[in-house]
Amino acid sequence: MVTVIDVENVSKQFKIHHERSQSLKERLLHPRSGSTEVFSALSDISFSVSSDETVGILGHNGSGKSTLLKCICGVLQPTSGQIRLRGSLAALLELGAGFQTELSGRDNVYLYGAMLGLSKRGVDAIFDDIVAFSEIEHFIDTQVKFYSSGMYVRLAFAVAVNVDPDILVVDEVLTVGDERFQAKCVDRIRTFQEEGRSILLVTHQADQVRALCDRAIVLDGGLMIANGPVQDSLRIFREHLLEDAVEHDRVGHQAEVSIDSVTTPTGSFDVRSGAGMHFDVHISSHTAYSGNFVMELFTRAGMLVSRSDAQGSPVNLKPGANQVGVDLPQIPLLDGVYDVNVGIVDYHGTVIAWKEQAASIQVTYNGREGGLVELGASIRQL
Repeated sequence: MVTVIDVENVSKQFKIHHERSQSLKERLLHPRSGSTEVFSALSDISFSVSSDETVGILGHNGSGKSTLLKCICGVLQPTSGQIRLRGSLAALLELGAGFQTELSGRDNVYLYGAMLGLSKRGVDAIFDDIVAFSEIEHFIDTQVKFYSSGMYVRLAFAVAVNVDPDILVVDEVLTVGDERFQAKCVDRIRTFQEEGRSILLVTHQADQVRALCDRAIVLDGGLMIANGPVQDSLRIFREHLLEDAVEHDRVGHQAEVSIDSVTTPTGSFDVRSGAGMHFDVHISSHTAYSGNFVMELFTRAGMLVSRSDAQGSPVNLKPGANQVGVDLPQIPLLDGVYDVNVGIVDYHGTVIAWKEQAASIQVTYNGREGGLVELGASIRQL
């Protein structure tokens, strides 16, 4: 297995100027006015990515995710440390990054191709594929400044995935545009994975990380606080979200809530396809608290099977120990292990308490293997 990205002890600092004179006259008259603060965006980050890995990067806004990717792509130079790349890299760092707005989409395709080291003949060979994937044929000769955000992403993604890169870097752009095009982008990413290419993916969508990534890195305040299996990293990411929420709650004198455990009356989470199931979620609360109970069900491959409607499951917690019962009248799933995530959110959708992989349901099905759901189709001869 070949290492294609090697990030070694990378730190990045920026100087922030306060109350600095804006005009040339003021700077000449008051050359020492204002103050300078050093802001550390990244602190001693080290990790590597192999040739066939897809690695997700998670973190709050301002955690250093985009700065890290810009350093990897060469847009920014680290203050200290070094980054080594093996192979060609294509990046979608942010919406429209690298596009010249006064040029047409066609001109930008050739410009971006040249930036990636392709000749005009090389871009000619893939131009039709780029335009077809982007689905903006009627606007390819329009100035980019007139493009919508969705058109930006379509064209940028189309170029990035058609220049045949060894490494693809995607920074929070898969959430822009309609769902059909997002699915098309995800399909292309899966094709890249099958071809053994490396992908760095920044996203706020935990579902995408579960479904696409082999490993996840979590950044917080410029520090790397997790680098490991997706479920472990997501748990740490959620816990830091909760720590921030708890700190806010302490200031606001609200409840501190925690998910303690999930149990069944029989002690077993084994169930036959088509049968029902009941389990209890044990919750501790420091004070009385009203919110919504949510539940997610995922396959081991990270595919979302079901998510409860947070607005439809209100709970009123009392101080101390609480218990919420969940009834699944029928489980129409086929053979497999399914992970259950549970949590409490407030009425604005903010996570108050969360537990990843709170339980794992083993479903047994007596019919054919493969698939996900038993539809219970009624077959009759006409």
